[in-house]
Amino acid sequence: MCGICGELRFDGSTPDMKIIKRMSEKIARRGPDHEASYSDGTLAFGHRRLSIIDLTASSDQPMVDKDLQLTIVFNGTIYNYKELRSELQGMGYTFFSEGDTEVIIKAYHAWGDHCVDRFFGMFAFAIWDKRQGSLFLARDRFGIKPLYYSLDGIRLRIASNMQALLASGGIDTSINPLALHHHFTLHAVVPAPYTILNGIKKLPPAHSMTFKLDGTVSQRCYWKLDATRPAKQLSEEEWIKATRIVLARAVERHRLASDVPVGILLSGGLDSSLLVGLLADHVDNLLTFSVGFEDIGGGAEKGDEFEYSDQVVEHFKTTHHKFLIPNSEVLKRLPEAIENMSEPMVSQDVVAFYLLSEKVADEVKVVLSGQGADEVFGGYFWYPVMDKTEGSALDKFRLNYFDRDHEEFLEMISPKYHVEDATSQMVEAALNQERADTFLDEVLRFDSTTLIVDDPVKRVDNMTMAWGLEARVPFLDHELVELAARMPPELKLKEGGKFPLKAIARGLIPDSVIDRSKGYFPVPALKYVRGEFLQFMQNILTSDACINRGLYQRNYVEKLLADPEKYLTRIQGSKLWHLALLEYWLQLNVDPVSAK
Repeated sequence: MCGICGELRFDGSTPDMKIIKRMSEKIARRGPDHEASYSDGTLAFGHRRLSIIDLTASSDQPMVDKDLQLTIVFNGTIYNYKELRSELQGMGYTFFSEGDTEVIIKAYHAWGDHCVDRFFGMFAFAIWDKRQGSLFLARDRFGIKPLYYSLDGIRLRIASNMQALLASGGIDTSINPLALHHHFTLHAVVPAPYTILNGIKKLPPAHSMTFKLDGTVSQRCYWKLDATRPAKQLSEEEWIKATRIVLARAVERHRLASDVPVGILLSGGLDSSLLVGLLADHVDNLLTFSVGFEDIGGGAEKGDEFEYSDQVVEHFKTTHHKFLIPNSEVLKRLPEAIENMSEPMVSQDVVAFYLLSEKVADEVKVVLSGQGADEVFGGYFWYPVMDKTEGSALDKFRLNYFDRDHEEFLEMISPKYHVEDATSQMVEAALNQERADTFLDEVLRFDSTTLIVDDPVKRVDNMTMAWGLEARVPFLDHELVELAARMPPELKLKEGGKFPLKAIARGLIPDSVIDRSKGYFPVPALKYVRGEFLQFMQNILTSDACINRGLYQRNYVEKLLADPEKYLTRIQGSKLWHLALLEYWLQLNVDPVSAK
């Protein structure tokens, strides 16, 4: 629901509004309904609005509360805003709008930085507190909404994507070697606060930051996930019942916080089909959307899951929109998708979400999506394999998940970017945190709170918001995640994973959808690299820009180009695509900036 940007000066000068305008242009696609800016001495904001709650001008942003001397720019949705509004009214607050943005302002005034503890939702916002001369930033528990920043001794700049910060000028665009190691080890995941560029960082999920005019900064982690068993043991039946209640409540929250129709992205898998089943009786004319791609010749991989999504549509009589995208269109539109990635993302379904979102945005402004269910309820094949692997917690994880080991990273990357095995150190520290009973508890918590943020969650936000479409993820309702985290892992992994969701779905959606093998959002042409796609990647990796950048060792590139389908990661991603994607993202998003 929007794009935000801003600047706070620490040297007493006034931000250049032309720079705010340039930043705002780079977030324009996130909010096509309204544009505005605000300045107050050393602070300036820009905002692009996607109108979803309170469609009137009363909820336009930047929103200024003159009485409280607070100004906000906000991206996201607070699902319990009506309950909070009633509570705040009982405390004596009066409201001039009907939306959730003003509720955040009043909540901040009432409870200070602890206001975030009370929010159910996805959010990234900045509040200028004129009384205190401070800027307060906050991001939701799972980082569903992005918040990037650049900070030097003179100023702080913030934005919803890296492109806006790059457009502001003066950004250090050199590659961060530590982030590079994470990127090529964890399927392009670079955990906060780092990004691939040294000059840009991101606010970690479940954190807030406060900046004072003298340049001092404070940061607070306001939420952590407990992955231990409750004192009172629950039976399997009790766990399933609790999951059903909390999930149904989460789905209803996500549906009701909208003044426009809400659709569902229907992949044909269990998760999105279950969302349809839970909403079908509550929504007249439920809108569903599916996308598929061409198969790869020789039966290497099927490019759609219409066989299953069609069954769900028929069962619930939804108003369905089905799109089949030819491979020629995928290749043609790939540069657009990459240019709209706030950070480089290698998952092959990024372009799928981009092309699907373009179609869906013609019909609705809000959709529900099934992201998060696999991480929260143990749906991936590698979880039980990890658990059975011999060795330390790090070995169990590394041997089944890392895209490439440290030795291969050193073979691939030019020596000037070599670092120690930073990813292993980071993962080991994350797995060894307190409040997790077993190895699988550690892994699922790490996945839910760190890996998911910079992989499926980020790509869904980026690719939908590129078309002014808001995607909501009910499986990442924090009450649901908290419940699942305390559930015994063996219950989640039963019957191939996601057993609690399968139990809830039984009798609600077709058994064929529940009992099918785990599916993925397939774009086969980016996994089995052939023909025009191979030529596309070869052109990128042999370009003058790539060679002059000197990021990759040429022997490694030539090895992959010679036999691309031979070199896949442990979870079956194309290593050639990984190299081409990062280089092309840098060419599209960083090189033009550096050349200015």
